[in-house]
Amino acid sequence: MKIKEYRTQFIQELTPIYDAGESESFFYLILEEKHKLKRIDLALNPDLVFSEAEIVVWNSILEQLKQEIPVQYLLGKTSFYGLDFEVNENVLIPRSETEELVDWIISNNLVIQESNNLRILDIGTGSGCIAISLAKNIPNATVFAIDVSEKALATAKTNAENNSVNVTFINQNILETEDLQQQFDIIVSNPPYVRNLEKEEIKKNVLDNEPHLALFVEDNDALIFYKKIAELALENLSENGQLYFEINQYLGKEMVDLLEKMNFKNIELRKDIYGNDRMIKCTEY
Repeated sequence: MKIKEYRTQFIQELTPIYDAGESESFFYLILEEKHKLKRIDLALNPDLVFSEAEIVVWNSILEQLKQEIPVQYLLGKTSFYGLDFEVNENVLIPRSETEELVDWIISNNLVIQESNNLRILDIGTGSGCIAISLAKNIPNATVFAIDVSEKALATAKTNAENNSVNVTFINQNILETEDLQQQFDIIVSNPPYVRNLEKEEIKKNVLDNEPHLALFVEDNDALIFYKKIAELALENLSENGQLYFEINQYLGKEMVDLLEKMNFKNIELRKDIYGNDRMIKCTEY
């Protein structure tokens, strides 16, 4: 079967679940991963064909996509901040909004990163996407990363090795941590922040497949991780140190209020590319 004919069939079968643009993007993601072919290759060679064995593989992937299993899990990888990351059911799939947070941190430290050995801590690292991207783009940084899940840390360690960076990974429950034991110039966290009341807004492919441990918090204590991390930051941020969070889009004001009550300074709330309150930065002094 010609690849372009299968593409039409693939998109048609997925469009009841995903829109046509997303379905097409899945097709080309898989085409590049499985066959090293890009959209331009298919345009230039419209008579390229799939073998019967290849169609069997594609049909299997298609059926799993119909069950709303994320394409990144099916491929076992995704791209984040220009780097490749292995992903599986033990870690969240990195989002573009988190790339914005990473970019903010790097941009804020361009002047000092070359002359200082920044100490950075990523809390709730998951796949390691934040810690590894910072280590890759701030060469003199010493980066640490904490997660409560040993399986997530195993994935993060693999990702660090694959991207040729050194990150010290620590298996630790941050809610049970009394002291971070050392000072850091930057503390960053993208902790669980989706309230149970917001579950109905979560797409089925996320709700049924991504780890709930990394997603959800109780409705009556939605800022539990932020409070704890901010308390630790008060003791473990170096002079002029910076604290960054990715946040629940509905709780921007609450986050500003929390940090103000804890006497943090230079509080800056930022929106993501979709116009939602998504990240916040502050300093202790």
